[in-house]
Amino acid sequence: MIKRKLLFIGFALLVNLIGLGQMPSAKSKVMVMDIKAEIDPRMLRYVKLALEHAEKTKADYVIVDMDTYGGVLTDAKDIVDIIMDFKRPIWVFINSDAASAGALISIACDSIYMSPGASIGAATVVESDGKAAPDKYQSYMRSIMRSTAEENHRDPRIAEGMVDERLVVDSIKQAGKVITFTTKEAIKYHYCEAKVNSIEEILKRNKIENYEIDHFELGTAERIISFFINPFISGLLILIIIGGLYFELQTPGAVFPIAASLLALVLYLVPYYLNGLAQY
Repeated sequence: MIKRKLLFIGFALLVNLIGLGQMPSAKSKVMVMDIKAEIDPRMLRYVKLALEHAEKTKADYVIVDMDTYGGVLTDAKDIVDIIMDFKRPIWVFINSDAASAGALISIACDSIYMSPGASIGAATVVESDGKAAPDKYQSYMRSIMRSTAEENHRDPRIAEGMVDERLVVDSIKQAGKVITFTTKEAIKYHYCEAKVNSIEEILKRNKIENYEIDHFELGTAERIISFFINPFISGLLILIIIGGLYFELQTPGAVFPIAASLLALVLYLVPYYLNGLAQY
């Protein structure tokens, strides 16, 4: 009787062990965020919220889907700082262009992947009229590019050559030109891990097979805030604030001008306060 009980218990344990061995392993969490527009305060807020979401959901990997011609240097630098402070791997998929500030953000990521026909580089700082900014701005951009490249074990001379047309980099770059790499060139000079066609291919190359993708998007309230911190909309609100005050002084007692000015003031300040760019 005792032997039969022992056999039964042994059989039950064996069944449980087999069952445990067949249990599916936990899926890797992959969060994807898009940088497919101009780099400005709206993009900075989006990246902050995306990486906060990645922390909250305990994402194992973050992939940046990149296609941008650049934007504001100060906002790009803040994005770089956020990316480099993030504790989990961040990979970028350049799905066409990573120019100027986009190149800087890409270099800040742990790994770079590019689609066929994509490009990275041309990071010279320009003013609103398209002309190159004074050298003090170029010097600042060169230093950021160098330090970011060094941090991620990439050749800092190449990063600097994406900014400074005067720099000569061995056989890679001649004086009078800035570096812009194609996918093939970026792979050759270690500024790209591989040519890929999709995010799924990046995961496959890194032997990540059991995964779930979480594509981060802003909620309705965040979209509204992003709309009002658009530099064009902010400028328009400032004009309404000043115009309302002017017309109130010209025609004292009129309700509409001062009401419009106060409403514009609220719409201007509240999104910046929520974004951490304005205080009480």
